[in-house]
Amino acid sequence: MDDHGRVRGAVVTEVLDRTAWRARAGERTVVVAKTAVLLAALLAVSLFLRTRALDAGYWIDEGLSVGIAQFPLSEIPGALRQDGSPPLYYMLLHLWIDWFGAGERATHAFSLLFALATIPVALWAGWSLFGRRAGWVAATLAALNPFLTVYAQETRMYSLVILLSLVLTAAFLHAFAFRRRAYLPVFAASSALLLYTHNWAIFLLVGSLAGLVAIERLVGDRRALARDAALAYGAAAIAYLPWLPTLVYQAFNTGAPWSKAPSPVELVGGFGIVLAGQGALVAVLLAGGIGLRELLIGERSPVRTAVVAALVLGLATLATGWVFSQFTPAWANRYLGVLIGPTILVAAACLPRAGRLGAVALGLVVIFWLPFTASSNKSNPDRLAELFAATIEPGDVILSTHPEQVPVLAHYFGREHAYATPLGPVPDTRVMDWRNALERLEAASPETTLDPLVAGLEPGARIVLVRPVFENKAQWTAEWTKLVRTRSEQWTTALAADHRLTRTREYVPPYTDASRQTLAMEFFEKAPTG
Repeated sequence: MDDHGRVRGAVVTEVLDRTAWRARAGERTVVVAKTAVLLAALLAVSLFLRTRALDAGYWIDEGLSVGIAQFPLSEIPGALRQDGSPPLYYMLLHLWIDWFGAGERATHAFSLLFALATIPVALWAGWSLFGRRAGWVAATLAALNPFLTVYAQETRMYSLVILLSLVLTAAFLHAFAFRRRAYLPVFAASSALLLYTHNWAIFLLVGSLAGLVAIERLVGDRRALARDAALAYGAAAIAYLPWLPTLVYQAFNTGAPWSKAPSPVELVGGFGIVLAGQGALVAVLLAGGIGLRELLIGERSPVRTAVVAALVLGLATLATGWVFSQFTPAWANRYLGVLIGPTILVAAACLPRAGRLGAVALGLVVIFWLPFTASSNKSNPDRLAELFAATIEPGDVILSTHPEQVPVLAHYFGREHAYATPLGPVPDTRVMDWRNALERLEAASPETTLDPLVAGLEPGARIVLVRPVFENKAQWTAEWTKLVRTRSEQWTTALAADHRLTRTREYVPPYTDASRQTLAMEFFEKAPTG
């Protein structure tokens, strides 16, 4: 071939290469555009579902969140020695409140941001691990999950916990099942952040160790896995080390005495809680089980290893938390948010592999979840404040027979008032002092705490009693809550019988099952002397 022919051939090749490159670029542009549109649609639907109770009044735990977040930033870790939680969420909330205020819509929007962030993160996690269809399944589940819808509109850390559990699980599978070592720092960082957000991160990391054992059994390579695990887990442990003395102190001095040891039924139903009902659970189990079977009977692959590891991780996390809670109070349904990360990823991997049945199952889950709305009637301290806050005068004492209600009451009635509980006067209304609280409440009596309180009142001043309405007795059977009920009855009786006091007003609102807790109020005025 002469030079002219070679040049012409090179030109033709270059033109073809450019044409192919443009075609690929065009395909990528179409994929990016479709992805952006679909993701925007999911975000819009999720935003609608997760803002219908955005202005709901606070309940007990939200009052604690706002109160603790209003400590100076440097004092939050020390204040949490009384509470039992890690500090990250409260420190972030402190900064958010500085910028946007402590109102319900403002602080709920903080949780909403984390909930919305789970959608693109789920898309990335499912897509990068198991393929495009898995990514969209994961994003759909994250956008509609009712558990996340509830906590997207609560001033608590659980939407952040769910986001971090998703990142942690995805990074774990990338790093160890797919052997993509670049994800080791992501796994270490997300582990440390989750440890600083909620103590159930410890159970999730124990579950991940079980998943690591499953990976080693499936693929071998023990030495390399052990080396990478030592690096990643070691880095997370070093980052968590400064908090460890506080954790040990909290373990010996605080706790969750309001929690009961979970039953075997609660163990079995754990994933039903995060999937928000038996209908969604059955649909996912049936179709997901078929997809899992297809994976298990297929050829050995990193995808199969990752799915098995994620499944083991989730099951081991739930089992670890359940066993631990048999010995010390540590169980609450909301803590199961750490399971949503592995649950979403296992479902996203298995449902597309179940073919049409998987599509039907996903459709049923969407049908089950779409009508769900979070309750806007979590408790009624805001309503009580609307009715009575203006009537509280200097010298009056607000007495809450449910001690941990004080921070939320102080948020609505004002922190300038004097507050007390059966444990005595409250020195700081921003935080509940859980240190040996059960023992202190057991030792409390009207003679030791109520008599001095009444004696210290000026004539004409009032004790404003705030007490729970014990309509649903089943909610008051844990060690702490049972004692709260007893003390409430004792203190109410003692105030009514005290010759120095006259009951001037009583307000008992109608009890509703939708409410987490209904509070009643009574006013007792001290008679003039002489």
